[in-house]
Amino acid sequence: MRKYIPKRKQFGQHFLNDPETALNIVQSLGRERSYKQILEIGPGKGVLTEHLLDIEDLRVSVAEIDRKLVGELESRFPKLKNRILEGDFLQQDLRAHFSEPFGIIGNFPYSISSQIIFKMIDHRDMIPEMVGMFQKEVAQRITSGPGSKRYGIISVLAQAWYDTEYLFEVGPKSFRPPPKVDSAVIRLRRNKTTKLACDEKRFTSLVKMAFAQRRKTLRNALKGLIESDEIRSKPIFEKRAEQLSLDEFVDLTNIIPQ
Repeated sequence: MRKYIPKRKQFGQHFLNDPETALNIVQSLGRERSYKQILEIGPGKGVLTEHLLDIEDLRVSVAEIDRKLVGELESRFPKLKNRILEGDFLQQDLRAHFSEPFGIIGNFPYSISSQIIFKMIDHRDMIPEMVGMFQKEVAQRITSGPGSKRYGIISVLAQAWYDTEYLFEVGPKSFRPPPKVDSAVIRLRRNKTTKLACDEKRFTSLVKMAFAQRRKTLRNALKGLIESDEIRSKPIFEKRAEQLSLDEFVDLTNIIPQ
């Protein structure tokens, strides 16, 4: 029986306490991996770590902000020597730690889970795969497609660069202490896109602007950018942001003049 660990409130931690779920998460990694290194974010007591270290051809590193847990991980897993990135993952210089592609896995702290996705997108040239536990609502947002009420900024930006899969759900009883929400595990795998067919900074900016007023048609949500009647009359501007596919957001970026 696993020892109960008080929640470290300042880090928003809910420790995964279900060995079967932990194994299922690790086994969700691609069998034909294009990488030999993996970074686990928020390992806690190491319920995922122990399975990762059993994979012979995989070099495992972990990122942990809780100094007390860092000491416990070092004691329990000698193989992690010099492979623990202590501190806030969001502040870590990943290019200083990794010189070749690596995967990401973890029972992510819910308070920063969306930011983890955005950091991964910024390092998409280095990260071919991610398997992670998210709050169910966030997992649904990341993997939802056009037409869904959950489809939004993080959906479009993640799917521009990754194929997303909603794998399975995990109930509160699998954690100590149990969270007040359901959780879900998703997988992101780098797609074949190397460059969008538009200015990528403007694309990101337009996606954010369009969803900032998602209930409005694009003609109204982006009216400050549309000066020409010819442009304003295009059918795409009758749609709302949640109705646009990735390709249509690319088209939108190219339609609106700089």
